[in-house]
Amino acid sequence: MPLIGGLHILIALLCAVHVVRSGQQLYWLFILFMFPLLGSAVYFFAVYLPNSRLERGAFKAVSNAARAMDPGRDVREARAAFDVSPSAQNQMRLAAALLDAGEAQEASQRYESALTGPFANDPDLRFGAARAFVECQRFDAALSHLQVLKAERPDYRPDQVLLLLARCCAGTGRQAEAREHFEAALRQFGSFEAHAEYSIWALASGDAATAARLQSEIDRQVKQWNPVSRQLNEPVMRRLKAAHELARKGG
Repeated sequence: MPLIGGLHILIALLCAVHVVRSGQQLYWLFILFMFPLLGSAVYFFAVYLPNSRLERGAFKAVSNAARAMDPGRDVREARAAFDVSPSAQNQMRLAAALLDAGEAQEASQRYESALTGPFANDPDLRFGAARAFVECQRFDAALSHLQVLKAERPDYRPDQVLLLLARCCAGTGRQAEAREHFEAALRQFGSFEAHAEYSIWALASGDAATAARLQSEIDRQVKQWNPVSRQLNEPVMRRLKAAHELARKGG
């Protein structure tokens, strides 16, 4: 029994560390230490899991499947909600739907409007705006939000923030910094997205040796994919194939 009790406290301590490092509301600390077992369980499902890579990946895969069956549904519903109630939340929802639908230009405009509202410091809003700005090649605008996220919320989607930082550096001509960020993403996360984004950059930069080195690991990971993984990674895979095609034509 003492061992089980000690385990409860250890789990609560780990959750408390996450509270502090990720900038969550400090009332979670009170909940965790007053009710170690129940508090840890609630925190895990209410805060930690929704922000984890696993949860994001599963949600994204389901969203992609629904979008494939009705490509314009998310945008239609988000636009209808915004027309009825032009709140900051609905503005953010519409911006995210537009970005996922490939409408980066309008998405960036929506994000800019939302950034002047009460949720200007919301990490989801900053991250979405940075993504939209990168897709529109507004790298300096994206960089300002990514730097804030990295400094103030280091545990917020660190893998994707790092890759967006690398793309911003590449887009603004800072190739050495771009390579450093890509290498850091490989070391820290080793994801397919990290390999693919680095390879896209290497191909565009004429670094065939780096692209070839990355391709072997990309091929290895792709062989292990299930249908959900394949659908989840389809957008970056499409960009990678386009980069290979462009490199062949350039050669």
